[in-house]
Amino acid sequence: MVDRAAGALSLPDDWPVGPDRSLSFNRMGSFDWDLASGLMHLDDSALRVLELLPGEYDGYRASLTDRMPAEDAVRLDSQVAQALKNGNENYGVYFRIRRRDGGLRWTHTQGCVRRDESGRPERIIGIVRDATEELADSAARTSADVHRRRQTSVVESTTAALAHARTVQDVIDVLTASHGLEHFGAASLVMGLLESGGRIHLVAEGPTHAFIPGTRWTRVEDEYPMSKVVRTLAPLFIESRADFAASYPILWPHLDGLGIVSAAYLPLIAQARPIGALGLLYSDRTGFSAEDRNVLVALGSSIAQSVQRAVLYDQEHDLAEGLQQAMLPRRIPDVPGAQIAVRYRSARIGRDIGGDWYDIITLPGGRVGAVIGDVQGHDTDAAAVMGQLRIVLRAYAAEGHTPATVMARASIFLDELDTDRFATCLYAEADPATGVVQVVRAGHVDPLLRDTDGSCRRIPVEGGLPLGLSAEFGRLEYPVSTVELDPGQTLILYTDGLVEQPGADLDDGMQMLTALVRSGPSDLQRLADHLCEVVDERGGEDDVAILLLRRRGTVTPRSGGRLQQSVAQNDPEALRSARHMVLSAVRAWGARERSDEIELAADELITNALMHTDGGAIVTVRVLVGPERRLRVEVEDRSSALPRRREADLSGVSGRGLLLVDQLADSWGVESRGTGKCVWCEFTVPDRLD
Repeated sequence: MVDRAAGALSLPDDWPVGPDRSLSFNRMGSFDWDLASGLMHLDDSALRVLELLPGEYDGYRASLTDRMPAEDAVRLDSQVAQALKNGNENYGVYFRIRRRDGGLRWTHTQGCVRRDESGRPERIIGIVRDATEELADSAARTSADVHRRRQTSVVESTTAALAHARTVQDVIDVLTASHGLEHFGAASLVMGLLESGGRIHLVAEGPTHAFIPGTRWTRVEDEYPMSKVVRTLAPLFIESRADFAASYPILWPHLDGLGIVSAAYLPLIAQARPIGALGLLYSDRTGFSAEDRNVLVALGSSIAQSVQRAVLYDQEHDLAEGLQQAMLPRRIPDVPGAQIAVRYRSARIGRDIGGDWYDIITLPGGRVGAVIGDVQGHDTDAAAVMGQLRIVLRAYAAEGHTPATVMARASIFLDELDTDRFATCLYAEADPATGVVQVVRAGHVDPLLRDTDGSCRRIPVEGGLPLGLSAEFGRLEYPVSTVELDPGQTLILYTDGLVEQPGADLDDGMQMLTALVRSGPSDLQRLADHLCEVVDERGGEDDVAILLLRRRGTVTPRSGGRLQQSVAQNDPEALRSARHMVLSAVRAWGARERSDEIELAADELITNALMHTDGGAIVTVRVLVGPERRLRVEVEDRSSALPRRREADLSGVSGRGLLLVDQLADSWGVESRGTGKCVWCEFTVPDRLD
């Protein structure tokens, strides 16, 4: 509303004014300036100090400096810039603001600079107040300045403390702390939040147990002070014992016993609607001056902003936590020959929800897949990506793909999901009957192995890039490592939140975890609880997922049980891993008497596939249970050309492979397999395991 002829802003008729047409109330307000976006939030009190209607202010600081004399705007900008540059925490500036009648009025602002962990300024929070009377009389100014500074300090220090509050409980802790009550000058404090249906929930009282029985839940229409300020959106000041007794006869007898003589009830208003109320109760003061009321209104506005942010944060946190819990498996399947324990703990410091997860996948032949992983980030998106990754990993494993293929396909999926997230993961495919475990690692921390005597060691596992990154950079190779679990040994998988701490070395964390496992109980479930207790006591900024897989005693393998390994051409490490797998199966399945024959025959089949076909091979070892127990070795390749047995050539180097297999194995053969073939050989082995 601009009076173009007069060149001044007209004042709304419903605003209280003094003789000079300036505002006669709300002489102090607060602001919150987000330096990244440039937006500066002014509460209602601050807008009135600056004689602005809410609709006249667009949220940017330039709209305010345009209403200052040029030299005052330059002085204010200089003080702010100097505080940001020099690393100062506070600044204060007097400046003149143009009133709605065209005149100038002295105003004072005081700001507190909030910085991130690196020291970079993020926000400026503070107050703005009318300084007209303060500067009108220098003699009175000296005395008034001390009082106003003390009042300003209450709002400023409270706002600064609340800047670190992320949850509603954080806000409550700031307000109800003993030094907090002393700071307010109050004997006790109560705070209620407005819920659906017009119900007010008392969420805080200080000191503890200072609330009145029967007031934990009240309604907006009830005759209580807190109900009234929520209903009217106006502060309520009860200035004496007589005032309290006359206005609230039901409540007063309980307060009289606590020594309360006055109170200030403030509505908590955010986005023009009530979210609750705050009550400050005093035992050593009667009456509230206009200056006191202004300070308390500004305090209520600052607290309301923090409560609103905290409520929204809690709602998002609950949503993410619910989403994450829904994505984790509801139950762990029973796996013959294995004992499994899983645990999950959310962060205790940051209180964020991350993308940590675990999974157990039952596979054909009595095998089991164990997954542990961590999606980058701590928010709802991380939890959602985690859920999708868990599903695709489970699907790829159930389709019968090798561990390396499962990991590569999951990486491609995450890359094609068009998200900026990546994930670390470790996938272990175990056969409890043989104890052979094939492990694939994608940027994740190495597993641990605990022996039956309690000793514990780290298992170095060669790995590839994290999921998503390996697909983006075209490096989808995931080497497979083979681990043998003896009966009673435990494989320990976990996410990095268990070993990483700010400022600490990862190796130190690994040594700490190894010592914890070594000193922990032998019972698997109690061991998992023991690790979680340490996490709970220590706290941390990251979630933690734990998966423990223990091999039970000797187990008879099921019909069709198998181990499988992919071998690429020109990959000596994969070839060694496949040979190790065959050797492990021979020992575990009680075929030691024929180990030399089986290993030699398998080596010949693998070598033939790699030398005489294009591409790699898939090596499978399985036990067949029937009239007689047999161990079967299969080597599958992508060539449709069938091999034939022939005599060795003159050099004596070529042609001996199948002749040798024919002499060593009890039977062998060739089968067509769609796009390729499978060459197999079988050996009769004893019925009883070693």
